[in-house]
Amino acid sequence: MRKFVLPFLSVALLAACNDAPANPENATAPTEAIAQGLDSPWSINKINDEFYISERPGTVAHVNAEGVVAHQQVNFSDPLSNAAEAGFLGFVLAKDFEESGKAYGYYVYERDGKSFNKIARFQLEGDAWQETEVLIEGIPTGNVHHGGRLELDEEGALYATIGDSSEPDLAQDMGSVNGKILKLNDNDEFIIYSSGHRNPQGIAWNGDDMYASEHGQSANDEINIINEGDNYGWPLIEGEEAKDGLVTPYFTTGSNDTWAPSGLAIQDGLLYIAALRGTAVKVMDLETGEVTDSIEGFGRVRDVYSDGTNIYFISNNTDGRGTPIEGDDKLYRLSNE
Repeated sequence: MRKFVLPFLSVALLAACNDAPANPENATAPTEAIAQGLDSPWSINKINDEFYISERPGTVAHVNAEGVVAHQQVNFSDPLSNAAEAGFLGFVLAKDFEESGKAYGYYVYERDGKSFNKIARFQLEGDAWQETEVLIEGIPTGNVHHGGRLELDEEGALYATIGDSSEPDLAQDMGSVNGKILKLNDNDEFIIYSSGHRNPQGIAWNGDDMYASEHGQSANDEINIINEGDNYGWPLIEGEEAKDGLVTPYFTTGSNDTWAPSGLAIQDGLLYIAALRGTAVKVMDLETGEVTDSIEGFGRVRDVYSDGTNIYFISNNTDGRGTPIEGDDKLYRLSNE
């Protein structure tokens, strides 16, 4: 497998890049703001000309051509956790959503003073979402490293990224789902698809190749090509390190840079990477493994989405770690011009 490493950058330059505030007027690519006033948005879904975007406080932003129509209430079976980075995270509409109104959601909840992760089915009823079925719950989680991404492949199979809950050894414990990517099988049971992950937060497919983004410990962020049954090494290796039986990443930012990569999208052979700490949408040519563009000026970016024609992304400056500007957070569309 080819492995790509971001060239060395000085610490001073990294600090300037990583903390860049939002300034759309100085954006590095033409964009259009589709909607504003999003509340810590996390995951983008699009059906025809409408969007459904999960928001960490426990709502779904319903967006059309006029902007945000409503912040739809979500009725959970357990209260959301107040832990850092917690709340309503991954959200993906079922393949038959237009007929069924069904979706899958991932959230961090609190029970008996402790926080856990849960994946459940949801049903849109009127202008609110009802949790209808728990698929997995009681997943231990710490104050951070919840994982949280949900995605469907072309056949409609559900995948979920689970963080190591700040307990690195769990990523190598096959008796735990922490630090893993899971797949829902035909019996509505989750199986461990891959292991050895720290805090994976993005999944996308290029044909049969599945890509995942992962946060490194302090740098060494990764893009991995995921194969069923493979072990991606955390905490035994990270970045460029190698060890028998463990998979080194397709791409790493190296030991001198961090992007905190989140959602992924692939279109026309390009991988679009939402970067939180990197305050950009990074663009990678999957043929060469080279980063060809860094779309900046919008602050923290949580998710990207391709509808096959356009690329959309959401800023995440209201998540407690960014510097919001007027109207944040926003849904943007990259211009084709």
